[in-house]
Amino acid sequence: MNLDKLTTETRNHGTMNLDELSTKEVVQLMNEEDKKVAYAVEKELAAISKVAEAIVESFKKGGRLIYMGAGTSGRLGVLDAAECVPTFSVDPSMVQGLIAGGMKAMTVAVEGAEDSQTLGKEDLQAIQLNENDVVLGIAASGRTPYVIGALTYAKEVGAVTASLSCNKNSEISKYAELPIEVEVGPEILTGSTRLKSGTAQKLVLNMLSTSSMIGIGKVYQNLMVDVKPSNEKLVERSKRIIMQATDCSYEVAAEAFDAAEQQVKVAIVMVLTNTAKEEAQHKLTEAKGFVRKTMN
Repeated sequence: MNLDKLTTETRNHGTMNLDELSTKEVVQLMNEEDKKVAYAVEKELAAISKVAEAIVESFKKGGRLIYMGAGTSGRLGVLDAAECVPTFSVDPSMVQGLIAGGMKAMTVAVEGAEDSQTLGKEDLQAIQLNENDVVLGIAASGRTPYVIGALTYAKEVGAVTASLSCNKNSEISKYAELPIEVEVGPEILTGSTRLKSGTAQKLVLNMLSTSSMIGIGKVYQNLMVDVKPSNEKLVERSKRIIMQATDCSYEVAAEAFDAAEQQVKVAIVMVLTNTAKEEAQHKLTEAKGFVRKTMN
Protein backbone atom coordinates (compact mmCIF):
# COMPACT_ATOMS: atom_id res chain seq x y z
CA MET A 1 0.00 0.00 0.00
CA ASN A 2 1.26 3.46 -0.93
CA LEU A 3 2.01 5.48 2.22
CA ASP A 4 0.40 8.55 0.62
CA LYS A 5 -2.96 6.81 0.86
CA LEU A 6 -2.71 6.15 4.60
CA THR A 7 -4.56 8.59 6.85
CA THR A 8 -1.87 8.10 9.50
CA GLU A 9 0.74 9.42 7.04
CA THR A 10 -1.13 12.44 5.66
CA ARG A 11 -0.37 15.98 6.81
CA ASN A 12 -2.60 17.64 9.36
CA HIS A 13 -3.61 20.96 7.81
CA GLY A 14 -4.33 22.38 11.23
CA THR A 15 -0.69 22.06 12.32
CA MET A 16 1.25 23.28 9.29
CA ASN A 17 2.88 25.98 11.45
CA LEU A 18 3.76 23.61 14.29
CA ASP A 19 7.36 24.79 14.41
CA GLU A 20 6.26 28.37 14.96
CA LEU A 21 4.03 27.73 17.97
CA SER A 22 4.86 28.31 21.61
CA THR A 23 5.20 25.30 23.90
CA LYS A 24 1.84 26.10 25.45
CA GLU A 25 0.20 26.32 22.02
CA VAL A 26 1.69 22.94 21.00
CA VAL A 27 0.41 21.31 24.17
CA GLN A 28 -3.05 22.82 23.70
CA LEU A 29 -3.13 21.64 20.09
CA MET A 30 -2.12 18.12 21.10
CA ASN A 31 -4.87 18.08 23.70
CA GLU A 32 -7.45 19.13 21.11
CA GLU A 33 -6.34 16.36 18.77
CA ASP A 34 -6.29 13.79 21.58
CA LYS A 35 -9.94 14.56 22.35
CA LYS A 36 -10.84 13.03 19.00
CA VAL A 37 -9.36 9.64 19.87
CA ALA A 38 -12.09 8.37 22.21
CA TYR A 39 -14.75 9.24 19.62
CA ALA A 40 -12.84 7.33 16.95
CA VAL A 41 -12.65 4.31 19.26
CA GLU A 42 -16.38 4.60 19.96
CA LYS A 43 -17.13 3.93 16.30
CA GLU A 44 -15.39 0.56 16.58
CA LEU A 45 -17.01 -0.71 19.80
CA ALA A 46 -18.95 -3.44 18.00
CA ALA A 47 -15.77 -4.79 16.42
CA ILE A 48 -13.87 -4.51 19.71
CA SER A 49 -16.62 -6.43 21.52
CA LYS A 50 -16.42 -9.28 18.99
CA VAL A 51 -12.70 -9.64 19.57
CA ALA A 52 -13.16 -9.54 23.36
CA GLU A 53 -15.81 -12.26 23.16
CA ALA A 54 -13.45 -14.42 21.10
CA ILE A 55 -10.73 -13.93 23.71
CA VAL A 56 -13.09 -15.04 26.51
CA GLU A 57 -13.95 -18.20 24.58
CA SER A 58 -10.26 -18.84 24.00
CA PHE A 59 -9.44 -18.45 27.70
CA LYS A 60 -12.22 -20.89 28.59
CA LYS A 61 -10.54 -23.48 26.37
CA GLY A 62 -7.15 -22.88 27.94
CA GLY A 63 -6.04 -20.71 25.06
CA ARG A 64 -3.87 -17.61 25.09
CA LEU A 65 -4.05 -14.02 23.84
CA ILE A 66 -1.02 -13.11 21.75
CA TYR A 67 -0.33 -9.49 20.78
CA MET A 68 1.95 -8.99 17.75
CA GLY A 69 3.40 -5.69 16.61
CA ALA A 70 6.46 -3.63 15.73
CA GLY A 71 7.73 -0.37 17.22
CA THR A 72 5.17 1.52 19.30
CA SER A 73 2.44 -1.01 18.45
CA GLY A 74 4.59 -3.89 19.66
CA ARG A 75 5.60 -2.06 22.83
CA LEU A 76 1.98 -1.33 23.70
CA GLY A 77 1.15 -5.02 23.31
CA VAL A 78 4.03 -6.04 25.57
CA LEU A 79 2.95 -3.43 28.15
CA ASP A 80 -0.68 -4.57 28.24
CA ALA A 81 0.35 -8.23 28.49
CA ALA A 82 2.78 -7.51 31.34
CA GLU A 83 0.15 -5.62 33.31
CA CYS A 84 -2.29 -8.54 33.19
CA VAL A 85 -0.04 -10.55 35.53
CA PRO A 86 -0.24 -8.35 38.67
CA THR A 87 -3.75 -7.06 37.93
CA PHE A 88 -5.43 -10.41 37.38
CA SER A 89 -2.93 -12.98 38.79
CA VAL A 90 -2.67 -14.77 35.47
CA ASP A 91 0.29 -16.82 34.32
CA PRO A 92 2.62 -14.72 32.11
CA SER A 93 1.98 -17.12 29.24
CA MET A 94 -1.77 -16.42 29.18
CA VAL A 95 -1.42 -12.95 27.65
CA GLN A 96 1.79 -12.41 25.71
CA GLY A 97 3.19 -9.50 23.76
CA LEU A 98 5.57 -10.30 20.91
CA ILE A 99 7.50 -7.47 19.29
CA ALA A 100 9.44 -7.51 16.03
CA GLY A 101 13.12 -7.80 16.89
CA GLY A 102 12.54 -9.39 20.30
CA MET A 103 12.56 -7.79 23.73
CA LYS A 104 15.59 -5.61 22.97
CA ALA A 105 13.27 -3.75 20.57
CA MET A 106 11.37 -2.47 23.63
CA THR A 107 14.07 0.18 24.09
CA VAL A 108 16.19 0.13 20.94
CA ALA A 109 14.90 0.06 17.36
CA VAL A 110 15.87 -3.16 15.57
CA GLU A 111 16.44 -2.23 11.95
CA GLY A 112 14.43 -4.19 9.41
CA ALA A 113 12.74 -6.51 11.91
CA GLU A 114 9.25 -5.25 11.11
CA ASP A 115 9.82 -5.82 7.38
CA SER A 116 10.06 -9.60 7.75
CA GLN A 117 6.95 -11.76 7.44
CA THR A 118 9.09 -14.78 8.29
CA LEU A 119 9.98 -13.38 11.73
CA GLY A 120 6.30 -13.03 12.60
CA LYS A 121 5.73 -16.68 11.79
CA GLU A 122 8.87 -17.82 13.62
CA ASP A 123 7.97 -15.92 16.79
CA LEU A 124 4.60 -17.71 16.91
CA GLN A 125 6.21 -21.07 16.22
CA ALA A 126 8.58 -20.44 19.13
CA ILE A 127 5.65 -20.21 21.57
CA GLN A 128 3.92 -23.20 19.94
CA LEU A 129 0.82 -21.36 18.79
CA ASN A 130 -2.26 -23.60 18.61
CA GLU A 131 -5.89 -23.48 17.51
CA ASN A 132 -7.12 -22.43 20.98
CA ASP A 133 -5.19 -19.14 20.88
CA VAL A 134 -6.13 -15.65 19.68
CA VAL A 135 -3.56 -13.62 17.75
CA LEU A 136 -4.11 -9.85 17.61
CA GLY A 137 -1.90 -8.13 15.06
CA ILE A 138 -1.32 -4.45 15.89
CA ALA A 139 -0.10 -1.89 13.35
CA ALA A 140 -1.05 1.78 13.16
CA SER A 141 -0.34 1.82 9.43
CA GLY A 142 -2.09 -1.50 8.96
CA ARG A 143 0.60 -2.77 6.62
CA THR A 144 3.48 -4.11 8.77
CA PRO A 145 4.94 -7.29 7.16
CA TYR A 146 5.87 -8.79 10.56
CA VAL A 147 2.20 -8.65 11.56
CA ILE A 148 0.97 -9.96 8.22
CA GLY A 149 3.34 -12.92 8.47
CA ALA A 150 2.09 -13.66 11.99
CA LEU A 151 -1.59 -13.48 11.02
CA THR A 152 -1.01 -15.67 7.96
CA TYR A 153 0.63 -18.36 10.08
CA ALA A 154 -2.01 -18.06 12.82
CA LYS A 155 -4.72 -18.71 10.25
CA GLU A 156 -2.87 -21.80 9.03
CA VAL A 157 -2.72 -23.14 12.58
CA GLY A 158 -6.43 -22.48 13.12
CA ALA A 159 -6.06 -19.79 15.80
CA VAL A 160 -8.50 -16.89 15.91
CA THR A 161 -7.03 -13.94 14.01
CA ALA A 162 -7.78 -10.31 14.90
CA SER A 163 -6.18 -7.02 13.91
CA LEU A 164 -5.94 -3.46 15.21
CA SER A 165 -5.01 -0.66 12.83
CA CYS A 166 -5.58 3.08 12.56
CA ASN A 167 -6.48 3.22 8.88
CA LYS A 168 -9.67 2.14 7.14
CA ASN A 169 -9.42 -0.76 4.67
CA SER A 170 -5.98 -1.56 6.03
CA GLU A 171 -3.86 -4.37 4.64
CA ILE A 172 -3.75 -6.38 7.88
CA SER A 173 -7.56 -6.40 8.04
CA LYS A 174 -7.52 -8.70 5.02
CA TYR A 175 -5.63 -11.30 7.05
CA ALA A 176 -7.88 -11.15 10.13
CA GLU A 177 -11.24 -12.72 10.86
CA LEU A 178 -11.96 -9.91 13.33
CA PRO A 179 -10.52 -6.56 12.21
CA ILE A 180 -10.62 -3.36 14.28
CA GLU A 181 -9.91 -0.12 12.40
CA VAL A 182 -9.75 3.03 14.54
CA GLU A 183 -9.21 5.97 12.22
CA VAL A 184 -7.92 8.86 14.33
CA GLY A 185 -6.87 11.09 11.43
CA PRO A 186 -3.53 12.75 10.68
CA GLU A 187 -1.09 13.23 13.55
CA ILE A 188 -0.07 16.77 14.55
CA LEU A 189 3.50 15.68 13.69
CA THR A 190 3.17 13.97 10.34
CA GLY A 191 3.57 10.20 10.55
CA SER A 192 4.37 10.14 14.29
CA THR A 193 1.92 7.35 15.08
CA ARG A 194 3.08 7.08 18.70
CA LEU A 195 0.70 10.00 19.27
CA LYS A 196 -3.04 9.66 18.52
CA SER A 197 -2.66 6.23 16.96
CA GLY A 198 -0.72 4.97 19.97
CA THR A 199 -3.32 6.41 22.32
CA ALA A 200 -6.10 4.71 20.39
CA GLN A 201 -4.28 1.38 20.47
CA LYS A 202 -3.72 1.67 24.22
CA LEU A 203 -7.43 2.37 24.78
CA VAL A 204 -8.45 -0.65 22.70
CA LEU A 205 -5.96 -2.99 24.38
CA ASN A 206 -7.23 -1.82 27.78
CA MET A 207 -10.75 -2.73 26.66
CA LEU A 208 -9.80 -6.14 25.31
CA SER A 209 -7.75 -7.36 28.25
CA THR A 210 -10.02 -5.91 30.95
CA SER A 211 -13.34 -7.04 29.44
CA SER A 212 -12.02 -10.52 28.71
CA MET A 213 -10.73 -10.90 32.28
CA ILE A 214 -14.14 -9.80 33.58
CA GLY A 215 -15.61 -12.44 31.29
CA ILE A 216 -13.72 -15.24 33.04
CA GLY A 217 -14.48 -14.15 36.61
CA LYS A 218 -11.44 -12.05 37.48
CA VAL A 219 -13.63 -9.21 38.80
CA TYR A 220 -16.31 -9.00 41.50
CA GLN A 221 -18.45 -5.85 41.45
CA ASN A 222 -15.80 -3.40 40.20
CA LEU A 223 -12.96 -4.84 42.27
CA MET A 224 -9.72 -6.55 41.19
CA VAL A 225 -10.37 -9.65 43.25
CA ASP A 226 -7.59 -11.62 41.55
CA VAL A 227 -4.92 -9.00 42.16
CA LYS A 228 -1.47 -10.47 42.84
CA PRO A 229 -0.14 -8.99 46.13
CA SER A 230 3.48 -8.86 45.00
CA ASN A 231 4.55 -5.83 47.05
CA GLU A 232 3.63 -3.95 50.22
CA LYS A 233 1.28 -1.56 48.41
CA LEU A 234 -0.60 -4.44 46.77
CA VAL A 235 -0.84 -6.33 50.07
CA GLU A 236 -2.64 -3.35 51.60
CA ARG A 237 -4.76 -2.92 48.49
CA SER A 238 -5.71 -6.60 48.73
CA LYS A 239 -6.97 -6.18 52.28
CA ARG A 240 -8.88 -3.07 51.24
CA ILE A 241 -10.49 -4.99 48.38
CA ILE A 242 -11.62 -7.70 50.82
CA MET A 243 -13.13 -5.00 53.06
CA GLN A 244 -14.91 -3.34 50.14
CA ALA A 245 -16.23 -6.61 48.72
CA THR A 246 -17.58 -7.92 52.02
CA ASP A 247 -18.18 -4.76 54.09
CA CYS A 248 -16.03 -6.21 56.86
CA SER A 249 -13.49 -4.56 59.18
CA TYR A 250 -9.77 -4.27 58.45
CA GLU A 251 -9.05 -6.85 61.14
CA VAL A 252 -11.44 -9.41 59.61
CA ALA A 253 -10.05 -8.72 56.15
CA ALA A 254 -6.45 -9.15 57.31
CA GLU A 255 -7.29 -12.41 59.10
CA ALA A 256 -9.08 -13.81 56.04
CA PHE A 257 -6.23 -12.67 53.77
CA ASP A 258 -3.71 -14.61 55.84
CA ALA A 259 -5.98 -17.65 56.22
CA ALA A 260 -6.48 -17.73 52.45
CA GLU A 261 -2.70 -17.61 51.96
CA GLN A 262 -2.98 -14.17 50.34
CA GLN A 263 -5.52 -15.30 47.73
CA VAL A 264 -7.85 -12.31 47.70
CA LYS A 265 -10.73 -13.99 45.89
CA VAL A 266 -10.67 -16.97 48.25
CA ALA A 267 -10.61 -14.64 51.26
CA ILE A 268 -13.65 -12.78 49.94
CA VAL A 269 -15.64 -15.97 49.48
CA MET A 270 -14.61 -17.12 52.97
CA VAL A 271 -16.06 -13.95 54.48
CA LEU A 272 -19.14 -13.77 52.26
CA THR A 273 -20.13 -17.42 52.78
CA ASN A 274 -18.67 -17.87 56.28
CA THR A 275 -16.57 -20.85 55.21
CA ALA A 276 -13.03 -22.10 55.66
CA LYS A 277 -10.39 -21.85 52.93
CA GLU A 278 -10.92 -25.33 51.44
CA GLU A 279 -14.69 -24.93 51.12
CA ALA A 280 -14.31 -21.44 49.68
CA GLN A 281 -11.92 -22.81 47.07
CA HIS A 282 -14.39 -25.57 46.24
CA LYS A 283 -17.19 -23.04 45.83
CA LEU A 284 -15.03 -20.98 43.50
CA THR A 285 -14.17 -24.04 41.42
CA GLU A 286 -17.86 -24.92 41.14
CA ALA A 287 -18.61 -21.32 40.15
CA LYS A 288 -15.82 -21.34 37.53
CA GLY A 289 -14.06 -18.52 39.37
CA PHE A 290 -17.00 -16.11 39.65
CA VAL A 291 -17.32 -14.78 43.21
CA ARG A 292 -20.95 -13.73 42.71
CA LYS A 293 -21.96 -17.26 41.74
CA THR A 294 -20.57 -18.75 44.97
CA MET A 295 -23.47 -17.13 46.83
CA ASN A 296 -26.23 -18.65 44.69
